[in-house]
Amino acid sequence: MAIITISLCMIVKNEEAVLARCLDSIKDAVDEIIIVDTGSTDNTKTIARRYTDNVYDFEWIDDFSAARNEAYSKATKDYQMWLDADDVFPIVSLEQLVELKAVLDPEIDIVTMKYITHFDEQDNPILTSTRERLTKRANNPTWIDPIHECIPLVGNILYSDIVVHHRKEKEEGISYRNINIYEKLEKNGAIFTPRQQYYFARELKDHSRWEKSALYFEMFLESGKGWIEDNIASCYNLSFCYNMLNIQEKIVPILIKSFAYDSPRAEICSELGYYYKRAHQYKIALQWFQVAASLDSPDSSGFILQDYRGYIPNIECCVCCCYLGDYERAAWFNEQAALYKHTDAIDINREYLTSQLS
Repeated sequence: MAIITISLCMIVKNEEAVLARCLDSIKDAVDEIIIVDTGSTDNTKTIARRYTDNVYDFEWIDDFSAARNEAYSKATKDYQMWLDADDVFPIVSLEQLVELKAVLDPEIDIVTMKYITHFDEQDNPILTSTRERLTKRANNPTWIDPIHECIPLVGNILYSDIVVHHRKEKEEGISYRNINIYEKLEKNGAIFTPRQQYYFARELKDHSRWEKSALYFEMFLESGKGWIEDNIASCYNLSFCYNMLNIQEKIVPILIKSFAYDSPRAEICSELGYYYKRAHQYKIALQWFQVAASLDSPDSSGFILQDYRGYIPNIECCVCCCYLGDYERAAWFNEQAALYKHTDAIDINREYLTSQLS
């Protein structure tokens, strides 16, 4: 079996702080590097030319898919691969990719990879997902949607265990770029697809636009055309919007609705726990947090909030037991949480519980 070749296709703008780090982490596993610049005013293009002669300019038109499709159109190798400039390929992932190149069945159309997009202070993953990474060039794969762009997962798909890290150089303030693009499309009369409704709703929520966010999440769910993972996430996010809008009577029904799409998720059960905890119904809250703590991580390619897999539910069980005066069980739940990660909260709880039990 012949070794496949890979074209790394990237779009960049003002990425001088991170571009070299990204390219250094992946250059030994790819056969071609293509950089499409959408308007840099710093040294991004100079840095890019240290790694490749294939550096192109592309006028930014408020459309990430258009830019990525331009980069993909320049590829000449068997498979195209994308990274963002603030992504990093860990050494073990590099080794896995080199091995994959030697054995990949050419009938495979798309290879997905794990994507860790957020880390805590101890460098533990807290938000993960699965993304399309390698696409067979002969199929002419096409990116869709101007924001939160993707290539639809169709054909023969290999779900690999290779992991990509998304590591921003520094935390930035909230960006208005995406929501401005969505609102410009809305103002111009664009008819949003269900997927676009979902991501617009998420942007609105991130900007504390609770009422409009809830409206778009509701529209998305009413369409009946959403991906299961997005349906569940919409129920989760809607519960948050309803709470911020003080529409308490809608919170439990929307969370329960998520169970119609797939097996219960820990973050959903935890939100039910928080609902009853806010109402000072600690016994019921404890039951929901216990359910959340018992659930395994879903076999899902959607976003996974890792702290809900053990740590958060057990901490909340500890808190509820304290409210109920059961300090012995509270201590047990606190130690269960510590099995997942050690935080200051664990130590604070230990000190308090020791004082209550002595």
